[in-house]
Amino acid sequence: MAAAPVWSVDPRTGKQREQVAVEATAQEVDETVRAAHAARGALLDRTARAAFLRTAADLLEGAKDHLVEAADAETALGPVRLTGELTRTCYQLRAFGDIVDEGAFLDVVINHPDDTATPPIPDLRRYKVPLGVVAVYSASNFPFAFSVAGGDTASALAAGCPVVVKAHPDHPALSELVAAVLRRAAGRHGIPAGVVGLVHGFDAGVELVRHPLVAAAGFTGSVRGGRALFDAAAARPVPIPFHGELGSLNPVVVTEAAAAERAEAIGAGLAGSMTLGVGQFCVKPGLVLAPASAAGDRLVKSLTDAVSNTDAGVLLDHRMRDNFVAGVAERAGLPGVEAPVTPGAGGEHTVSPGFLTVPAQKLATAGEHDLLLEECFGPLTVIARYEDESEAGAVLARLPGNLTATVQLSAEEAAGQGRGAEILAELTPLAGRVVVNGWPTGVAVAPAQHHGGPYPATTSTSTSVGGTAIERWLRPVAYQGAPEALLPAELRDDNPLDLPRRFNGRLER
Repeated sequence: MAAAPVWSVDPRTGKQREQVAVEATAQEVDETVRAAHAARGALLDRTARAAFLRTAADLLEGAKDHLVEAADAETALGPVRLTGELTRTCYQLRAFGDIVDEGAFLDVVINHPDDTATPPIPDLRRYKVPLGVVAVYSASNFPFAFSVAGGDTASALAAGCPVVVKAHPDHPALSELVAAVLRRAAGRHGIPAGVVGLVHGFDAGVELVRHPLVAAAGFTGSVRGGRALFDAAAARPVPIPFHGELGSLNPVVVTEAAAAERAEAIGAGLAGSMTLGVGQFCVKPGLVLAPASAAGDRLVKSLTDAVSNTDAGVLLDHRMRDNFVAGVAERAGLPGVEAPVTPGAGGEHTVSPGFLTVPAQKLATAGEHDLLLEECFGPLTVIARYEDESEAGAVLARLPGNLTATVQLSAEEAAGQGRGAEILAELTPLAGRVVVNGWPTGVAVAPAQHHGGPYPATTSTSTSVGGTAIERWLRPVAYQGAPEALLPAELRDDNPLDLPRRFNGRLER
């Protein structure tokens, strides 16, 4: 039986552009994983792997025009958005290069023997080592930042782990191009090309997470797909960590005082956030709790005006378009739901943005309106109008985990007067990032960033953005009583690698 072809498809027309590859067989997945496993020794040298990450950024920038053109042809996200995303990706690669050079991620801790302690402390030296081959499952909506050279790959390589990427079917041609760039970068530093593997196909993705030499996995995608892979990772004879980003509603709370103070600005800001990238951001605000008052009406009017002036757009593929149209129709048909701006099909290949409104009380208890508490991928948000604070709190209490939660406060509330602190306390258990008087779209690559949240937002407590994303691909090991001559250089008393460490209880350089 011939292997299934992998086609690059233009989402603007739904037509096939070119055959890029064929879906990988089980044998090919095995060969790719084994090549990655064989390359892991070449990543042990931190200087070489930091240089590899920086060279990868340089080569990606050098191929920017070609890569952006290829990405736009497969995603319809536009050259401006894609250029910015590629710039972000290169920044992230260089940032991880700096993290590798610094070495704090190794968490070196040394304790000399202490017979006076109870119980006595032997000679102990602890640091972190790479897990091994990491399987990376690319996302559809960020063809650079959460794909072949994205955060999972960059952080895994920084940790010293080779990667095998399962390409997303929405941008297979770009995936091949980016993988080739990463392999060229590896070669310039004597690292085997197998350090970055790439496979195509659904079955290949399943084979990948089951492969005995795969030590961990990173995923960004749907709840259904992510949960299936998560379960497969847990069901292995030797279970592995699975760091999955699955789905998020990203609730927003607008207080009565905030609406009274700046309803028009909040409405306009919400419109920009929910339609950004045709509503295909994982942190798109999908549920907004707004007061059922005159100030709330002004907010809805502002949102109506702004969304009505937003053009229809192309989603990443026609399957997503069909799911969006069907999902909107199902939600709009629920009792008590209104559509001030009707979202849905904007044309044969496009969708129009819009929003729905519903009394918050219909969401406060379980029932047929629970569908409104599920993410709808695309340019749609739901405005739940609450009569009082208790009604808003009852809706929040029913929400699952999220990547973000946002609150819009008045100036007085932001200064500590009113319920601002209480609302933050209500939102904190719901999300990994709590936003005040801003919008969740836009995930800065910064040391303090956290992109994750309680299930189903993610399947672990880790972040996939920011420097601490490297921690996902490491495990601690301690040596007890090991002679100095046998210890890794990172754990020797004289600190030959000049690493930050905790030495006999003191943090030092």
